[in-house]
Amino acid sequence: MTNIGKPPCDEAVIRSKTCVEPCKRNLRRWILAATILGSSMVFIDGSVVNVALPVLQSELDATAAQVQWIVEAYALFLAALILVGGSLGDRLGRRRVFIWGVVIFAIASLWCGFSPDVNQLILARAVQGIGGALLTPGSLAIISAAFSGAERGRAIGTWSGFTAITSALGPVLGGWLVESVSWRWIFFLNLPLAAIVLAIALWRVPESRDESAARLDWAGALLATVGLGALVYGLIEASNLGLGDPLVITAVVIGIATLAAFIWLEAHSRYPMMPLRLFRSRTFSGANLLTLLLYSAVGGVLFFFPFNLIQVQGYSATATGAAFLPLILTLFVLSRWSGGLVSRYGARLPLTIGPIVAAVGFALFALPGIGGSYWTTFFPAIAILGLGMAISVAPLTTAVMGAVEAHQAGIASGINNAVSRVASLLSVAVLSLLVLAAFSRGLRERLAALNLPPEAQQLIYEQRVRLAAIEVPDLPAGLGEEVERAIAESFVDGFRLVVFIAAGLALASAFVAVRMIRGARG
Repeated sequence: MTNIGKPPCDEAVIRSKTCVEPCKRNLRRWILAATILGSSMVFIDGSVVNVALPVLQSELDATAAQVQWIVEAYALFLAALILVGGSLGDRLGRRRVFIWGVVIFAIASLWCGFSPDVNQLILARAVQGIGGALLTPGSLAIISAAFSGAERGRAIGTWSGFTAITSALGPVLGGWLVESVSWRWIFFLNLPLAAIVLAIALWRVPESRDESAARLDWAGALLATVGLGALVYGLIEASNLGLGDPLVITAVVIGIATLAAFIWLEAHSRYPMMPLRLFRSRTFSGANLLTLLLYSAVGGVLFFFPFNLIQVQGYSATATGAAFLPLILTLFVLSRWSGGLVSRYGARLPLTIGPIVAAVGFALFALPGIGGSYWTTFFPAIAILGLGMAISVAPLTTAVMGAVEAHQAGIASGINNAVSRVASLLSVAVLSLLVLAAFSRGLRERLAALNLPPEAQQLIYEQRVRLAAIEVPDLPAGLGEEVERAIAESFVDGFRLVVFIAAGLALASAFVAVRMIRGARG
């Protein structure tokens, strides 16, 4: 996942569930342990892999498009199937589906760790996404079935606190593993966690289900997966083939047509996975549009940020992981405070101010060039971005939950969670095209200004799809360093374009809040 920390409405999934039958008190700490560790695997993988991407690109000799697929394959299946995963647990048994998710996730993690090439890793990541789609909603639903009343609130706080800690430690631990052992251990790390989760789940977690759960919308899930997959494939392959290539055009057309068919099906299905009637609420539609815009911005910037730090700025993998800490810790520390803003001012005001503050943070990422101390270059940007997101996340959850009837809150929060994942999925694909264009233009101009042999210039430019990972051929003394700087400066051009677009998306989300989010308190 490109998102650092939990997507919006994760806690809302727990709060929205109706407690089926609270379990025995002596089992509850075991239930919390299983669900926290299970969720942590998904959260850690979402943040750790981003830190490892530059190393994966180098060691697996991957193009920029292949690196995108390492992230996108996971995000695609997680986003498309997470609603089905929740419904499957309600019908077949939450513990059963949770266990299936853990097993699939563990097997896929083993496959990731032993992958001999980038194509195998991409396939394994896709299977990981399927496991995550079963595991994530299952862990939340198990808590909702096991706790009631005030105890559920305390359980939510415990779950939220521990998952925030794992989200914070994940990038640092992952960076250390990549740097000190091997990138393969960021996936092997999931195996002992999965073994503990399975042991607890089989031994101490009771089964629960919802006998009134609606029929599964398998057709909707298939159309969503195919539509998103074809669209993302077309956008990513455009980096190699060009936007006018027949394969790219065909993939994009198929993706758009399939997603249109998905919308039609959801409008006419008796048991839709995404009931369109919810979008009749102006606030619900606005909250999801705001989510799409704001999380597109976050997902795009946090995908390219590790490449900037490692390949351009010369950070170690461990230092890159630690660079995310101010963002995560700010979200964690201020989450309770930002929740109180809603009761005082309503959701509209913080959902206007938060994205504006985030836009300032995004814009500050454009100031650093190459070199300089982290504290004077990227720390101000990531700290202010963290403040903006902290102001936004809790009110966004409240806006979604308050826009629908109580019995619809579970599916509403699930939809918003899925929208945040789709936002990152699409933004990485679209922004990668723009980064490549800006990088290629800057590289061409800078290479032309150097006294390079034509053969060397052509060899370097042909590798432009690798972005900052271009391998510089043997050149006379001093010229190689000039070429490396030209490559680094060209990547900074592309990164600045991304952060300016992200700032624009954040400002657009603030405008959506003003126009569409209900202004009343509560």
